[in-house]
Amino acid sequence: MRNLIVAEKPSVALRIALSLGNGRPLRKSINGIGYFEMFRDGNTLLVVAAAGHLFTLAQKGETRTLPIFDLEWVPSFKVSKDAYFTKKYLDTIKEVSRGCDEFTNACDYDVEGTVIGTNIIKYVKTNDVNKEPDWENVKRMHFSTTTNLDLLAAYEKREGFDKGNFEAGEARHVLDWMWGINFSRALMNAMYSTGNRKTMSIGRVQGPTLAILAEREKEIKAFKPRDYWEVFVHANGVEFRNRRGAIYEEAVAEGLVREASGAKANVDLAETREAKLFPFPPFDLTSLQLEASRTLGLDPSRTLALAQALYERSYISYPRTASQKLPYSLNLPRIINALAGNPKYKELADALIKASRFRPIEGRKEDEAHPAIYPTGETPSRLTVEEEKLYDLIARRFLSVFAEPATIEHTDVQLSVGQEKYEAKGSRTVAQGWLSYYPYYKPQEAHMPAFKAGASHGVEKAQSRKLVTKPPDRYTKASLIALLESKELGTKATRAAIVDTLFNRGYIGNKRIEVTAYGMSVYEALRQHVSPILDEALTRKLEEDMDGITRGKTTEQAVISEGKEMVVQTIQLFKKNEKAIGTGLGEGLEKTNQSNVLGKCLKDGGNLVVRYSRAGKQFVGCANWPKCNQTYPLPQYAKIVPTGKVCPLCHTPIVKVFRKGKVFEMDLDPNCETKKDWGKKTETAVKAADETAAKEPKIQKAAELKKTKPAKKIAKKPRAVKAKKVD
Repeated sequence: MRNLIVAEKPSVALRIALSLGNGRPLRKSINGIGYFEMFRDGNTLLVVAAAGHLFTLAQKGETRTLPIFDLEWVPSFKVSKDAYFTKKYLDTIKEVSRGCDEFTNACDYDVEGTVIGTNIIKYVKTNDVNKEPDWENVKRMHFSTTTNLDLLAAYEKREGFDKGNFEAGEARHVLDWMWGINFSRALMNAMYSTGNRKTMSIGRVQGPTLAILAEREKEIKAFKPRDYWEVFVHANGVEFRNRRGAIYEEAVAEGLVREASGAKANVDLAETREAKLFPFPPFDLTSLQLEASRTLGLDPSRTLALAQALYERSYISYPRTASQKLPYSLNLPRIINALAGNPKYKELADALIKASRFRPIEGRKEDEAHPAIYPTGETPSRLTVEEEKLYDLIARRFLSVFAEPATIEHTDVQLSVGQEKYEAKGSRTVAQGWLSYYPYYKPQEAHMPAFKAGASHGVEKAQSRKLVTKPPDRYTKASLIALLESKELGTKATRAAIVDTLFNRGYIGNKRIEVTAYGMSVYEALRQHVSPILDEALTRKLEEDMDGITRGKTTEQAVISEGKEMVVQTIQLFKKNEKAIGTGLGEGLEKTNQSNVLGKCLKDGGNLVVRYSRAGKQFVGCANWPKCNQTYPLPQYAKIVPTGKVCPLCHTPIVKVFRKGKVFEMDLDPNCETKKDWGKKTETAVKAADETAAKEPKIQKAAELKKTKPAKKIAKKPRAVKAKKVD
């Protein structure tokens, strides 16, 4: 028997081949694309690799009339030039599959992996990816790590075709395609109706996500700060806060200060207690992205990419999981013993082994397909700096869940000064427990001297502090992804990409996310005229329905039909309000363009504007990109405002930078003479440029000549944003 085994990526194909071929698979190639051949139990095994999705959905026919529902699966290389490299992979798989009797999908065990592998198997069995084959000889490998033991076990215990996963995944692709194509084209049609042309998109989850951000933006903009005061007294070297909290009348606060000054403070309560602080649960993908953002400063998309690389090299388990469970069937003692072989974790692991602590603290979240993220026990080698940091975070989190709870001593003291009540709280760590395993978290420590109930102390100082109420916090990418998960919008594997798309479309910007004027115009146009696109409940209902397909509670056809009806009704609203939508979008675009222009590009005369990368980092780019690739770096986490001035030396625009309470001016060229002594000057960059130009005619002459030359490229070219199916 000849068995074709389809892996999702070449690196995983190699791991499978090494495991099933006892470390000695025969490597062959066709058209430069490698595959593996080996023999096992009298059978010939052929391991081939995809390169992600080899097929994508595309419209059948050329109609532009909305709504469009006529679609089919086609090879990805026929749709996108960027995917043309996948043709060799598909041709190789087709050739290797000839004469095979069994077909095994060994792609990642989730709906996307099922869709990738199943479409390939459908194609090689029937020569038509849209045709239903005989599923009897189609198998599925289910594994959560790419270690030899797990891959061997997955092969020996291959399951039947996971039809529910495939139909749920296909339904998601179809619905996302219908949403993205129809609503994005409707948006652009509305924009075109007012004479503006701009690539736009709105997706099934993009819409509600934009709405969440826009509503928060409106709250922040509408917020009116209000002064308030808090009153404090100092006794026995400790600061106590008045239990009233915020006081909105200064006279009241000052009156309390006068009353407390020089008075006696009576101790009403002095209580000390110890409490157990249990370890955080093991990582699921969202909590890993949040923690990596907090502790390592990693973008959530970057965290996922790094985790995927660690998984493919067998160092951690499958990262796209929603589980916080570590079942004992994973042979947890074996993993801890294996980690003891790594000098970096030997002391910690040995302590667990000595105490026989093999039962983990777990969280509530479960995932039927995969456990929580854990290290496999294999010692990593040749890691990048980022990979090493992320692996350490995962390994230490894993070990910490087996450790003893920490013990924290809490102290509460309450005072009376006349009729006013004051309080202070202290805490200290009595026993480190799991905290010694996980240095990425340190509880707040506040020393508190001994107090005794009934005692009295003189008030050493009384004071009030003027404070200002603050608007709601802005979301970061990580906190937004966590919110989307809590609202059951999108999937664990797609949420980061959805947020990236909003950045790429110019709807949002900055690390602490702000909605641009353009993004607000999109939101307002949709809210006023086609609100179903923004409806969280509608999107959540479709998510539940797709999950129901996997569980056998509904069918793919029923969910797609329901989605079609929603699209039809929404497109009718678009057509009815097209002019009004277009007007709102045009006004928002113009407002954004005007506020965003920093000056003229030296390369082609276009407008230089602030842009944002997928990671949310800001830079300056030419508005005529991709025809012009001129870019300049910018300070991060700063507000950039045009000044209308130009540097007399490098001739780039001068901008005003508001950053961390400081305000300064700078030109855009990082190599300009004005930045020769950057950080040492007390004058602004503009004054320095004027002085240098006046004193050094040769430099001025060179600067004049520079006008006629193209500006030097000094930053990486931003990635192209292409129209595609959106979630």
